[in-house]
Amino acid sequence: MRTALIALITLAATASVLAPAAPAAAESAIVTIGQLEAEGFHVNVDRIGSAPLDRCVVTSVRNPQEETRFIRVDNGHGRDVVVPIVVRRTITVSLDCSR
Repeated sequence: MRTALIALITLAATASVLAPAAPAAAESAIVTIGQLEAEGFHVNVDRIGSAPLDRCVVTSVRNPQEETRFIRVDNGHGRDVVVPIVVRRTITVSLDCSR
């Protein structure tokens, strides 16, 4: 139980410090969105134009948001500890699909 508590605290602290990876200019929109989803983000996409996603260019990645809830955990010594847990991460990716 103690190991699980330490892991939860470490995960919560690490998640709040890490920033999303910025896309490289040569990366496709599909790769950028995939990387952000792999990092645990729910990705909101806004786009200009109607070209297929594989022809779109990422113009910005912005507005990362985290929703955190506090969970009470028994620390094994008769006292509860409250730990923050990130339950949702969102980010917005803007695409230029006008080409």
